[in-house]
Amino acid sequence: MSKVLHKSFYLILLVFVAVFIASSLLVRAQYNYALYGDNPILGMQQWSVFLPVILLLLGSGVGLYALCLKLNKYSPKVVIPIVLLCSLVIQIIIIFVFPRVPTDDSQTVLSLAMNMLYDQDYASFETGGYLHMFPFNYSIVLYLKTLLYLFPDNYLVIKLFNILFSTLTTFMIYLIYKQVNDRSTERDYGVLIFAATYLPSLFLNNLIYNDVIATAFLTSCLYFIIRFVREKSWKTIVIAAVFLAMGNYFRSIGVIVLIAAIVTILLNLRSIGTKKVIISIGVLAMLFNVPTWTQNAVLQSSGAVSAPVGENAAPVYMWLNMGINLERFGFWDNMESYQIYQRQANYSKAESTALFKQEIGNKLSEASASELVQMYYKKIIWTWTEGTYQMDRYGIGNESSMGAGRGRGGGIAGSYSYTNTITELLQGGSAYRTGLLWIVYVMNFLMYCFILIRLVGGIRRKRYDEVSLILVILGFIGFYILWEIKSRYIYPVYPLLVVLSYMGFKDTYDFIFHRKGTLERYSLRKR
Repeated sequence: MSKVLHKSFYLILLVFVAVFIASSLLVRAQYNYALYGDNPILGMQQWSVFLPVILLLLGSGVGLYALCLKLNKYSPKVVIPIVLLCSLVIQIIIIFVFPRVPTDDSQTVLSLAMNMLYDQDYASFETGGYLHMFPFNYSIVLYLKTLLYLFPDNYLVIKLFNILFSTLTTFMIYLIYKQVNDRSTERDYGVLIFAATYLPSLFLNNLIYNDVIATAFLTSCLYFIIRFVREKSWKTIVIAAVFLAMGNYFRSIGVIVLIAAIVTILLNLRSIGTKKVIISIGVLAMLFNVPTWTQNAVLQSSGAVSAPVGENAAPVYMWLNMGINLERFGFWDNMESYQIYQRQANYSKAESTALFKQEIGNKLSEASASELVQMYYKKIIWTWTEGTYQMDRYGIGNESSMGAGRGRGGGIAGSYSYTNTITELLQGGSAYRTGLLWIVYVMNFLMYCFILIRLVGGIRRKRYDEVSLILVILGFIGFYILWEIKSRYIYPVYPLLVVLSYMGFKDTYDFIFHRKGTLERYSLRKR
């Protein structure tokens, strides 16, 4: 029964990945604020650019992989620190070359952190305030407040901590790879170098928000879950639970990882043992909300808030309502849902919940089955094939003051503290910026191609070592079918896509170049 479930999960993801690949042959998903404003764009695929970039990246990938193989003779104690250090240097250079200043939500949470630190101002929790509506963002406010207290008041300090978290994620990608691919006799430095130079992760350190931090914690959690399944150690499950709780505290999507972790543990019930399975699931569940409970208790006991945080917060139905939108297929609906909560319901969770349920019902009943199918198809394809995680706006930044489709604050999509030759070269719709976005987009497409190869190979060989990663990805796919979408929202799964795609690339390389010795060692080595 366990093998049947494993295979089913692989097949489900295989179908989605096949749809992503097939759709990308016809449709190009884009996000370019300077050209299109804050809008999701689906246009015809441009094969005159698409194919040459595919060939360029494939050729470069083969060459770089061959170079990485030469590093096998060197010790991990030498190679890993050097690669991580080089990645750190690259990331630091990027934040100086692209000195993007906070805008929209990132500016809001930073301002709130400063108000609380310097003026003891907690008015944002009062009716109509930002944290009254979105109390889950107090975690990032508290984090920023702590950094401002401990270190100089400077954007660079916050971005440097982003870089540290991003580097932790890179290291965890390598460790996860080695755990799930432990049959390999090679040191596989290629996956480390790929993760260390993955463009979206390098640029999104410019975003002063919760994405980079939550990704580091949730990726670390998954690594220790995999170790627990293999080692059955209480220490690993406790560490996993702590990382999961912190990841969820910063981004409330930890429940996806929690469910994936529980399913993974249950799939290994026989090897772990019933008693240990029950206790381990209990540990994950009990620690899951401890940071939020502690935060709320401290706020109430200190008198910063007079009522439980979240009592009248915006309900989940607001984001579910945003997620049903025929015109923008679930993308930000330009304040329509906010106005229901703010104006019609007067910031009341109960009243707005009833209104949102009614609105959702109306949308579903008024749209035809064909329209709904098209909307959900566009929603899935844009979210998962856009490929850049919107690094155009949140990472590179833009001095353009284009008005069309601006975000919630109506401000510029990431202006700079200062400009330089590089920011001018990548300004707006320049060929340099467009070329960079094309490279990242095509890289994402090729990653899906190699993931497909890995999934097919796993099913054929009846080896399902990567099921924990697949469960998390499936959880994100399912969740964002219903929720409001941004391609940035799926950033926490990029580490898993890197691992799976590298496995598929390695399988393909070994097959094409007939690395029989490697393949034989891979298949015969015992776990």
